[in-house]
Amino acid sequence: MNLNTIINLLQGGVVQVLKLCLPVLGATLIIGLIIAIFQAVTSIQEQSMTFLPKLVATLLILVLLGSWMFSSMGTYTINLFKLIPEMAK
Repeated sequence: MNLNTIINLLQGGVVQVLKLCLPVLGATLIIGLIIAIFQAVTSIQEQSMTFLPKLVATLLILVLLGSWMFSSMGTYTINLFKLIPEMAK
């Protein structure tokens, strides 16, 4: 096992994490921005007003993309397990 293999494994892991996290984080970021603008315009500073829409958006994204996320992570994990015999040499 050489340095290139380790770097490729780390890059693949980082890409996989970003690919799985970005839809959820992007949705909550957009919802949070919209709510922050609304609160600034109306001077309503209710803390619970930011929590519930973000929670709903997160759950909605997980419902819509959950199967893709699990299959993507499963494929990545299977590929990692297939590399174990090559790394043992």
